[in-house]
Amino acid sequence: MNSTTLYRDLTDLAHHAPDWLRTLAELGTEGGLLLLMATAVPVWWRARSHPARSVARAVLVPISSAVAYLLSELIKSVVDEERPCRAVAGAAASLVPCPPEGDWSFPSNHSTIAAALAVALALACRATLLLALPVALLTGLSRVFVGVHYPHDVLAGLTLGATAAALCTALLTRPTTNLVTRMRTGRWRALVAA
Repeated sequence: MNSTTLYRDLTDLAHHAPDWLRTLAELGTEGGLLLLMATAVPVWWRARSHPARSVARAVLVPISSAVAYLLSELIKSVVDEERPCRAVAGAAASLVPCPPEGDWSFPSNHSTIAAALAVALALACRATLLLALPVALLTGLSRVFVGVHYPHDVLAGLTLGATAAALCTALLTRPTTNLVTRMRTGRWRALVAA
């Protein structure tokens, strides 16, 4: 089954779904990101009472997510894939307004950011994995369900975000830990120590 066929099947399903499920998908497309972002705050707060490496990984959650987003935007500007809500003939209308022309489809920014947040959160605090991973996957799925992305856009975004977060965390944990250690002796101590 190709991505266009799967897109048609999911958008048809969306139009036949109960109102509460359509509403949940519409809210979830943004709400999933907000929930993951909000989760980063208590992870950072809790990390302050742990070793500097824990704080560094918590601080890297928004940084790695921003890097993933920038990479996604760079790829979008090169690929220029039209949104399926405009390009797929005979598909059900999207549940949310189709983004304007020039707001390209591949990869899905929402999926990229959701996966980056989920992986970075899990690396900062393993206990968040059971919340973060399903939320990231559902956020990505909601983008197809509401009709603004192909499944391959979401899969690429999830892969890009997870990879970017893992690499950022691996490459930046040591220098960020050193910075946190220095900050713990200075005037910024309250940000990095309980």
